[in-house]
Amino acid sequence: MSEILLRLRDLRKTYDEGLFKPKKEVLRGVSLEVRRGEVFGFLGPNGAGKTTTIKAITELIFPDSGEITVGGLPHSDLEAKRKIGFMPESPYFYNHLSGAEFLRFCADLLGMETAREEARVSELLEQVGLAGRGDDKLRTYSKGMLQRINLAQALLNRPELLILDEPMSGLDPIGRRDVRDIILAQSEAGTTIFFSSHIIPDVETICDRVAILIDGVIKAVGEVREIVAQEVDLYEVTFTGVDPERLKTGTVARRLGSDQAWVRVVAGHRDALIGEVTAAGGKLLSLTPVRSTLEEFLMRHYEEVRR
Repeated sequence: MSEILLRLRDLRKTYDEGLFKPKKEVLRGVSLEVRRGEVFGFLGPNGAGKTTTIKAITELIFPDSGEITVGGLPHSDLEAKRKIGFMPESPYFYNHLSGAEFLRFCADLLGMETAREEARVSELLEQVGLAGRGDDKLRTYSKGMLQRINLAQALLNRPELLILDEPMSGLDPIGRRDVRDIILAQSEAGTTIFFSSHIIPDVETICDRVAILIDGVIKAVGEVREIVAQEVDLYEVTFTGVDPERLKTGTVARRLGSDQAWVRVVAGHRDALIGEVTAAGGKLLSLTPVRSTLEEFLMRHYEEVRR
């Protein structure tokens, strides 16, 4: 059994936005691999191409080029589709149906046996916190309740790969916690989860690894700590014997204590500062890299492509 459950290779997608308008390249060579059993975060600002990528995986759209496999099978293969559960960001609901009726309808589309269907619908309503509201019409549901029933339908077929597009959207703090707990429970049960979001704290809390997508390009893939460790922009330097106010090397921040000085310097000026302190007779006490946060990493690369 392959360790890689979902593989994307060089996905490209361009949209024609109309007469006299230039074509818009939404995906520009997206490649990534999602390992079996992990929670994989797909992070990026709105408009980065996250939903387009997901629509390509689920074959709601067709990429111009590239390859997608699920469990080693082409994603268009029926057996590959059976491995997937999908929670879209903006689903359409038949408002005249109740929550339970909607789940039964989805179960029928999946070809689920009637006896299994009823038990599974009851189980899922309980699991997503709607056990007492299954007979209520969907038109009476709040945004948060619709998100829960949306998640329930994605779980109906006990998928190997659960694809979630902005699953926390519209939820209050309690709802976000509940959905997070459901996602983590699915992961513990062995489900592989592909989790798309622009909400950084959710990704940091839930995901084993993340990919950062900006303007249709993957900027980084890995664990959060690995990604932010790739870039060290600042260093904290602590020393004695030199007044930091007399330093000529530019610093971002500085402070003079009773027996030692502390400054922050950009990475490019680090060696010059150390040399200046040493030449002035000072003693270096510590040199500490200041790591970026995931948010700073994302915003830095986002601003670069907007210049």
